[in-house]
Amino acid sequence: MTDTKRKGLTGSFIIIFIVLLLDQVLKIWVKTHMDLYEEIPLLGNLFKLHYIENDGMAFGLLGDGGIVKTLLSVFRIIAVIALFYVLFRLSKKDTKFGVMFGLSLITAGALGNIIDCVFYGKVFHYAGWLHGRVVDMFSISFFPPVFNLADSAITIGVFYMILFQWKWLKTL
Repeated sequence: MTDTKRKGLTGSFIIIFIVLLLDQVLKIWVKTHMDLYEEIPLLGNLFKLHYIENDGMAFGLLGDGGIVKTLLSVFRIIAVIALFYVLFRLSKKDTKFGVMFGLSLITAGALGNIIDCVFYGKVFHYAGWLHGRVVDMFSISFFPPVFNLADSAITIGVFYMILFQWKWLKTL
């Protein structure tokens, strides 16, 4: 692997590590310092920390806690493994760092939510492996869903890829 390609992969891992660390530190702080549904205004009513837990995927869809939850968690794990595989493959090619950046944000966000689903139920003693709830905490007055840093990383990564890396996306 050449120096440039190694730097691309190293940069990706640094982005993933930083986003994942910030996401998990914030989620654990919220979970251990706030009561469920508690709100802390940050910018008046415009932006608040609002602690909720999401049993399913986006907006609580598919959150029955049974076999669907297990399958959703397994699907998320497979998706993140696939994203890491793509990052490794792209690092061996002459791929622009912008592509690696967008995919790294998506990977970090997905991994952050997987950690909640896989481990939080056991760690916080309310469910088994793969049945944890995702901690959400950001509330914006004009955007009803409550979300977290991992969700933001996924969204930013996807929009970044569509807006700035669309030429690369056309090669898929």
